[in-house]
Amino acid sequence: MSSHTESRFAADVYGARLERAVEQMRAAHLDALLITPGPDLRYLVGSAAQSFERLTCLVITADGATPTVIIPKLELAALADSAAGELGLRIVDWVDGVDPYQLMRSALHAGSRVAVADAMPALHLVPLAQFFGGLPVSATPVLRELRMIKDDAEIEALRRAGAAIDRVHARMGEFLRVGRTEAEVAADITAAIVEEGHTGAEFVIVGSGPHGADPHHEVSDRVVEAGDVVVVDIGGPVAPGYFSDSTRTYVLGDPDPEIAARYAVLERAQAAAVAAVRPGVTAESVDAAARDILVQAGLGDAFVHRTGHGIGLSVHEEPYIVAGNDLVLRPGMAFSVEPGVYFGGSWGARIEDIVVVTEDGGEAVNARPRGLTAL
Repeated sequence: MSSHTESRFAADVYGARLERAVEQMRAAHLDALLITPGPDLRYLVGSAAQSFERLTCLVITADGATPTVIIPKLELAALADSAAGELGLRIVDWVDGVDPYQLMRSALHAGSRVAVADAMPALHLVPLAQFFGGLPVSATPVLRELRMIKDDAEIEALRRAGAAIDRVHARMGEFLRVGRTEAEVAADITAAIVEEGHTGAEFVIVGSGPHGADPHHEVSDRVVEAGDVVVVDIGGPVAPGYFSDSTRTYVLGDPDPEIAARYAVLERAQAAAVAAVRPGVTAESVDAAARDILVQAGLGDAFVHRTGHGIGLSVHEEPYIVAGNDLVLRPGMAFSVEPGVYFGGSWGARIEDIVVVTEDGGEAVNARPRGLTAL
């Protein structure tokens, strides 16, 4: 497979997404969507263009006209790696000295009700607000509905990402050893993430001993000791930009019996939450499936975060698996299931899989053992 093919999906996938965006826009009584570089632009046309002080913007209108890309001439090469050409998008390029916001007049009707992507930086949003005579509304209600439901190509990308990060966890015995610092372990993991098929490492958490009690600890110069419980939470993008995210907990030697007992409860809670995933249930019910088990075992206070977050072109996106979220799950939604327990100054543990909602249940894209793995 060529690198060009790997960088994005086929043009017909993006064409279908643009059509759905127009449908959702009409349902929301919007006239236009303005999408600057970021996950939404990548989702809609496969462009990984970056946002700079010069405006790049995809303009989609509810009248069904061919979408327009307003882009600096010097950034045209970046657009070539997207599906813009195959989709037949209208390209309006500009050079320094031209006001790109005035170019919006060629793509929008006067009085248009416009929505902008959340990723639009203020340096573009403020001039647009002046141009439209007020702040545009957020495109989140439209784009959230599209991106929450993964299509077949996206689900396959998430499977590839899950398998790639599983291969990294399978090599943990190479990296995680007594006498090494967290930073040294993390450096090797970072290299392995790329070696196993990612385009880069987005995050590497190695929380050893008491550092494992901090859910967002990254790495330090602490030396891993015999008996340490170590939380390893890692992930990164796999072409065309879909993320992996998986956590496993390791122990250097034989675990303390009390630690092993508490970890067994956590493992049971995570399995219950994964088993609870199916169409028609709410996001909060999946959270409750894990949380209730921990509460019943007297570990409720040790579980200090939500059970999961959506994943795709962003590491964290909707849906969020959290108490109070009554969103009904539908096939194609993808999110983490990652309960954890944390004991300040002592140790912590977390188990995380990415789960896709299927027609009749849930599919975990990660397959590594979930028990407390001794190294």
